[in-house]
Amino acid sequence: MIRIRPLRDEDYDRLVELWTAAGLSHRPKGRDRREAIAAEIAGPSSVFLAAELDGEMIGVVLGTHDGRKGWINRLAVHPEHRRKGIGIALVEAVEERLHDLGIRIVTCLIETWNQDSVKFFERIGYVEHDECKYYSKRQSSDT
Repeated sequence: MIRIRPLRDEDYDRLVELWTAAGLSHRPKGRDRREAIAAEIAGPSSVFLAAELDGEMIGVVLGTHDGRKGWINRLAVHPEHRRKGIGIALVEAVEERLHDLGIRIVTCLIETWNQDSVKFFERIGYVEHDECKYYSKRQSSDT
C-alpha cells in the first residue's frame, strides 16, 4: 500500500536519486542542494511530500505557498511506478494540505518540453493560462 508522508531532511539522497530516475534535472549547487532543501522543509510555506511503497520512495511532490496561492513546484514518480495513480495521489495530498492552510488556488509551472506533465495536469483538471508569461531573475544559473 502506498503511504504519503512529509518529506524529511534524511530523505535528500533518495530524493535526488528519484529525480534522476524520473529524468528531472536538479541544481545540486543551488536551490536543490541539501541545505536549501532542508531549510525549505523546515520553513512555514513548504508542503513537501513523499510517496513510499514498502519503505522505498517512489514519488515526491514539492508544494509551496505564498499565503495566497499554492504552487506545485516539482512532481516526480519513479518510472517503474508510473500510471498507477501515484502522481494523482501526491497532487491530491498536496492540494488537501494547502487547502487546510486556507490556500484556495493551486497552480503549477511546467516546462514546455515536458509534454507528459502537461498532459497529466490537464487530465486531472488543471487549466492552461496562455495569457501569462513566466519571467525570472536569478543570482546564478544554480539558483
